[in-house]
Amino acid sequence: MIDAKRRPSNASLGRKLVVALPYAWLIVFFLVPFLIVLKISLSQSAIALPPYAPVLDFAAGWRGIARFFAGLSFDNYRLLGSDPLYLLSYVKSLEIAAFATLMLLAIGYPIAYGMARTPRRVQAVLVVLVVLPFWTSFLIRIYAWMNILQRDGLLNKALLALHIVHEPPVWLATDTAIYIGMVYSYLPFMVLPLYAVLEKLDQSLLEAAADLGCPRWKAFWLVTLPLSSPGIVAGVLLCFIPIVGEFVIPDLLGGSSAPMIGQTIWTEFFGNKDWPAASAVAVALVCLLVTPIVLFQHQAMRTSEKG
Repeated sequence: MIDAKRRPSNASLGRKLVVALPYAWLIVFFLVPFLIVLKISLSQSAIALPPYAPVLDFAAGWRGIARFFAGLSFDNYRLLGSDPLYLLSYVKSLEIAAFATLMLLAIGYPIAYGMARTPRRVQAVLVVLVVLPFWTSFLIRIYAWMNILQRDGLLNKALLALHIVHEPPVWLATDTAIYIGMVYSYLPFMVLPLYAVLEKLDQSLLEAAADLGCPRWKAFWLVTLPLSSPGIVAGVLLCFIPIVGEFVIPDLLGGSSAPMIGQTIWTEFFGNKDWPAASAVAVALVCLLVTPIVLFQHQAMRTSEKG
C-alpha cells in the first residue's frame, strides 16, 4: 500500500519537474535579462562605469531605492518616436524581413514538398543536404558571399561568360545582396518545419480527392496547403523574427544608407556608448515581435477549442 501511494506522488513530482524546467529556463535566460535591459532603457546615459544612471545601491537603504526609482524616466522611448533614424530602421527591418520571408516561403515550400514525395531512403540524404551549410561557420559563409558578389567575383564572371550582361553589375552594398544572404542563411529554417508537416501528410486524402474527380492543382490547394499551414506558420516565424534583428548580413553585404535595427542597436551600444537608448530600441523590438506571436497563439487556442 505504501509503494502504491508513493508511485503516483513520484509520477506527479516528475510531471511537475518536466513542466517547471522550461519555465525556469525562460525565467533565467529570457525574463531576467529582459528586465535588466528594460531597467537600463529607463535610465540616462552617463560618463561612468556602467555608462548609465541611476544605479541601484542597496547599501543606501530605502533612501537609495527611492532615489533610484525617482531617476527612471521614459525619455528614451520618447526619443524613439521623435527621431526618424529609429523609425526608418524599424521600417527597413520589417520591409526586408517581410520580403525575405516571402521569398523563403516561395523557395522553401517546393523544396520541402519534393523532399516529402521522394522515397524514404532518399529523404534522409536530402535532410542532411539541407542542414549541411550549418556545418560551416555562419560568418565564414557570409564572407564567402562577399567574395561571390564582389565586382570581379564568381557571379559576375559567370554572367559575363554567359553573355547575360556586358558590364559587371554592382551587388555588394545593395538590398539585393541582403536578400541573397538572408535567403541563403535562413532557408533551412523554412524547409525543415514544412518538410516535417508534409512528410506526415495522409496520402489517402489526396487519393480520395482524385477519386472524386478533383484535379491535382485543386487537391493541392484544398487539401495539401491547408493541412501544411502549421509548418508554414512555424517556418515564417522562425525566419521572420531573427531576420528583423539581423546584424551580420546587412552589415557585411548591405550598405549604410538605411541601416536595419540590428545595426542601429550595435551603433548605439558600441559606437555612441549610449546604452539606455540602445536598450530602449531593443525593448521596443522585443515588444514588436512578441505581440503578434501572443495574439496568434491566443487565436489558435480559441480556434482549437471551437473545433
